[in-house]
Amino acid sequence: MNEERDEILLEEDTQRNKYLTFSLDEEMYGIEIKYVTEIIGLQAITRVPELPDYIRGIINLRGKIIPLMDVRLRFHKDEKPYDDRTCIIVVDIDDLFIGLIVDTVTEVMNISDQDIVETPDIGTGVQSRFISGIGKVGDEVKLLLDCRNLLSEADLQELKSA
Repeated sequence: MNEERDEILLEEDTQRNKYLTFSLDEEMYGIEIKYVTEIIGLQAITRVPELPDYIRGIINLRGKIIPLMDVRLRFHKDEKPYDDRTCIIVVDIDDLFIGLIVDTVTEVMNISDQDIVETPDIGTGVQSRFISGIGKVGDEVKLLLDCRNLLSEADLQELKSA
């Protein structure tokens, strides 16, 4: 039992401060690697009626049905046609697997706690609730996503029932 706990702690420690970075237009984002299960290319999407417009549909990934969220649309950005650089980042949020459609994945990087600052209070921007902090990497900034806030409680219930 102690070995299993130690293994979990070691895994958490090796993932600490690691972020998968991706872009939407010119903005760079990061997502904690502990949520990421895999990165895949775009696949045929099956539309599901009556879901929010940013939930593009579902895919069958090796027998598992995965809902797909277009992060551009979730952040109220202009829709952009998918191309060969478009990726799906499959994340596990409390045992619910979701595919995040992004423009392009860039790299996994370390961002230490001292290089992460709180999101400044700049009003009630819809995007600020999705951001857990801002990572400073050299002269650049990465907006760090809060995976748990990407979907509202109503969205989660709707997806689980779909």
